[in-house]
Amino acid sequence: MLEHTKDQDAKGSWLTYRPEIKVHDCTVRDGGLINSHQFEDGFVKAVYECCVAAGIDYMEIGYKGDKKIYSPTENGKWKFCDEEDIRRIVDDNPTALKLSAMADSERCDYKSDILPREQSVLDMIRIATYIHQLPTALDMIKDAHDKGYETTLNLMAVSVVHEQDLGEALEVLARSEAEVVYVVDSFGSLYSEEIRDLVKSFLAILGGVGKEVGIHAHNNLQLAYANTIEALIVGANRLDATINGMGRGAGNCQLELLLSFLKNPKFHLRPVLQCIQETFLPLQDKMEWGYQLPYLVTGMLNQHPRTAIKMRGSDKPDDYVGFYDQMMEGEL
Repeated sequence: MLEHTKDQDAKGSWLTYRPEIKVHDCTVRDGGLINSHQFEDGFVKAVYECCVAAGIDYMEIGYKGDKKIYSPTENGKWKFCDEEDIRRIVDDNPTALKLSAMADSERCDYKSDILPREQSVLDMIRIATYIHQLPTALDMIKDAHDKGYETTLNLMAVSVVHEQDLGEALEVLARSEAEVVYVVDSFGSLYSEEIRDLVKSFLAILGGVGKEVGIHAHNNLQLAYANTIEALIVGANRLDATINGMGRGAGNCQLELLLSFLKNPKFHLRPVLQCIQETFLPLQDKMEWGYQLPYLVTGMLNQHPRTAIKMRGSDKPDDYVGFYDQMMEGEL
């Protein structure tokens, strides 16, 4: 008989079925960072119908970006998520799927661009913020809450936040209107033990006041899926993923992998595979996403992937050694 020692802090294992786990599809929002959100309606409709058929809990349909900051001529409609554009895709959304939009701290005219909940087909507003922007983010959370929305806060670039600053931020968020706070591995640089410790730290402060913890992982080290599972096992109930891993730079946790892991019979893998086959494969000739060696380098160095994205768009997209040497020189 094999001896088995269970982590006393674990909330589950690979056999876990927890009905409180919610899956949040971020394909259009995070994937739109590749092409300035210039998706055709047919693509967004296909993702929406896929999420409905697959039993996904939430779909993030884009950003609520400030048109004074982001030019509507240079960015597609899913950078702004005007109500008429959303309703053209989902009508009144007569489904169990809930819809969300993300608002970046200091980059959204939230007082006017986010309508009262009764005037919108959106169910949730997700606020994304760096820690130094937290005062603005807290006001944005309160504004969305007061307007009647479900609210979450994505604390970005947590891999570069000092432990003391993080603890103080979580104490403030524990008193906020945010219902869920996400661990966001923006640079795709974290390993499983770091994800485990972060989720436990978030839960220690937020769980006692009834807030949930989520995970949003990037795939620079090809750990987005593994780290999402690690977060789930220690108690994260809100899981972000994208179809075929589509997202900025190295992309995100693949929705199809996540659904293959989860044991809740409400989730269905086949519609996601069909959507990949019919909608995503044809896109791969037009736009690039997913793991590439330059993203390994930025993830390894715990840096934003912007330099790797620029390199992949240059006339030397495969000069991996030159990129590595350039990045390592910057570390000296």
